[in-house]
Amino acid sequence: MLRDNTQGVTADTYRQLNLFSEVFERVRRDYVKPVTDKQLVEAAVNGMLTNLDPHSAYLNADDFKNMQVQTRGEFGGLGIEVTMENSVVKVVSPIDDTPAAKANIKPNDFIVAIDGAPVMGLTLTEAVDKLRGKPQSRVTLSVVRERQDPFDVTLTRDIIRIKSVKSEMKGDVGYLRISSFNEQTTDNSRAAIKKFITDNGDKLKGLVVDMRNNPGGLLDQSISVASLFLDNNSEVVSTKGRHPEDNQVYKTETDPIVPKDLPVITLINSGSASAAEIVAGALQDHKRAVVIGTQSFGKGSVQTVMPVPGYGAIRITTAYYFTPSGRSIQVTGVKPNIEVRQKGEKDRLTFSEADLKGALANPNGAKAIKSQRAANDNSVMPEEKDRDRSKDESVANDTLGDLSKDTQLQRAMELIHGISTYQTGDAPVVKSGNN
Repeated sequence: MLRDNTQGVTADTYRQLNLFSEVFERVRRDYVKPVTDKQLVEAAVNGMLTNLDPHSAYLNADDFKNMQVQTRGEFGGLGIEVTMENSVVKVVSPIDDTPAAKANIKPNDFIVAIDGAPVMGLTLTEAVDKLRGKPQSRVTLSVVRERQDPFDVTLTRDIIRIKSVKSEMKGDVGYLRISSFNEQTTDNSRAAIKKFITDNGDKLKGLVVDMRNNPGGLLDQSISVASLFLDNNSEVVSTKGRHPEDNQVYKTETDPIVPKDLPVITLINSGSASAAEIVAGALQDHKRAVVIGTQSFGKGSVQTVMPVPGYGAIRITTAYYFTPSGRSIQVTGVKPNIEVRQKGEKDRLTFSEADLKGALANPNGAKAIKSQRAANDNSVMPEEKDRDRSKDESVANDTLGDLSKDTQLQRAMELIHGISTYQTGDAPVVKSGNN
């Protein structure tokens, strides 16, 4: 997709390009060992993009192909969402039921070496290439985890078939776990919700939508998932960018399948990013769900993948996301209505978009920060019993959904049963005045 060059080409543009040409020729001629033109150009293009923000990058032909495969829900590797911080690989979130999740790789882990080779000096793309490999091949990661000694863990690569949706009844509450947003997410979510309703009828007391450690995915899937809960023609998200075509308002186009009187709880944490934040923010703004957990990651920017015929593609930030109320979640995230921290985790620092080198500022500036603080004062109700607990929101994926261990899910179940009790008129009558 080509855009009009609104800045125009000036004499200074050509002067800067001459600088590139001069450096390019000197490196070709004088570097200590021969380097191909392809290596130099790809490195220069990637450097140009990665210097803009943490999410813009150059995708060579292989990377572009791998990205397309991944969004279809099946690819080879370890099943781990990563970024770069301080020249090493940092884990955003492991994907459910993958080698990384089974090996107990956690959000905020640093991967400092792959098969004994340091990752420092590699680009994110190069590091990801080393993590990938043939199914059943083994790879050893050197991991640094806060408050622990560095350790090595060996994983067996596999074909990653992302089952982005899991569902089960937990007593009289439907539990919907959405671990990512790929092409299958809406269809699978719709089928699960319909089964909850059909199989349980009036016995169904509510739904819990668990998007913790969900790194995001496809925008259209986040919109269609939100449409399962919201009235037709409800705004889900808007985008604002530099060009008119980047300014869009996305609304639901179908009637909801979830009954309007059925309580819905959404669970989020610091591993919930991008598309997961869009859904949580929309349900929160429309007061269709109570959001429980901890503040989300804060990725509020839109990346557009633009193919470059014959080479690959560029992934470039083109706009910001805004929730229906006009909030930008960039570096601020979605704040829960009820803050509940997970029990039993060690005290660790959380990791968010704001921690990434070159992270873009919130486009609403001080106003957005102030409004979120106000929202915190008015609607965020920290649980008294949770105030002295761990500050670690990175829940190990083997704990998610385990009602005996999952503090946040326990609180969601309690709230649904409380709401249901009042809806059915079974709540005890509290009398006031003199007896």
